[in-house]
Amino acid sequence: MSLAAEHPVHDSPRSIRWARRRASAADAWGRFRRDRMALLAFAVLAAFVLMAFLAPFVSDRADFSAINTGDNPTNHPPDGQFLLGTDSLGRSMALQVLWGARVSLFVGFAATVLMIGIGVAVGLAAGFFGGWTDALLMRITDWFMVIPFLPLAIVLATILERSLTTIVMVIGVTSWPSTARLVRSQVLSIRERLYVDRARALGAGRLHIVGRHILPNVTPLILANTTLAVPIAILTETTLSFLGLGDPTQVSWGGILESVGTTAVKAGYWWQYLPPGIGIVMVVLAFTVIGRALEAVLDPRLRER
Repeated sequence: MSLAAEHPVHDSPRSIRWARRRASAADAWGRFRRDRMALLAFAVLAAFVLMAFLAPFVSDRADFSAINTGDNPTNHPPDGQFLLGTDSLGRSMALQVLWGARVSLFVGFAATVLMIGIGVAVGLAAGFFGGWTDALLMRITDWFMVIPFLPLAIVLATILERSLTTIVMVIGVTSWPSTARLVRSQVLSIRERLYVDRARALGAGRLHIVGRHILPNVTPLILANTTLAVPIAILTETTLSFLGLGDPTQVSWGGILESVGTTAVKAGYWWQYLPPGIGIVMVVLAFTVIGRALEAVLDPRLRER
């Protein structure tokens, strides 16, 4: 018998750690699959993401120019040629909804990354370091929470240049306080646990403790909060675009609703406002259902209930 057979090589701590993470992820996915509403919401969201991805391959942005749609019938109801009809300029509503999904989802995801990034950074620093750091960061957080969100977003969107980057920045900068509060409360609980004290006693530095012990235990909460933050970002972008503060060079669902205005409602042109409105509602509901399902899957206390 060889020496390797007599003395088998033990797995390294890193491989054991990754094996546990894979097992935990597989278990979480198994519980998520048992939620039929969550799977349906995931399928709906995947369909909209696919639709947004295929938009540049299906049509060109030149199709939205009134010069290229002069021969199309205006305010035409849905038929075989125009699946969702046309608007007052003869532009296809189906193409507008298609491209609107691309812009709205991009703003939702990008603004969520920004708001979650700021909120997690502030919450981690405030909860872990405590003292004057916690007091200063929480006073800044309170200041953002006290100021009405929508008026602040409207002021910033009015002052700055009207572009998608501005919309993303406005939503991200004004929406992070709730995430910071949530993460801070969780960090305050985790930093007092025995394994964190044991790591300190063994000489672990602050970055090691935060990266190896604090952040991994806060990650499930962050993931669940992220799925609930995306619909807020999409609704905010829709509101700003509906108020005329969006990017005039881009087509979004909120911009479509703003462009058709009350004229389409009064005239009964339902195909001009219902498709983007239904798209907004379905995406928001899909993210909300997925977020609730992830929260139940990742939180052991909710699983026990």
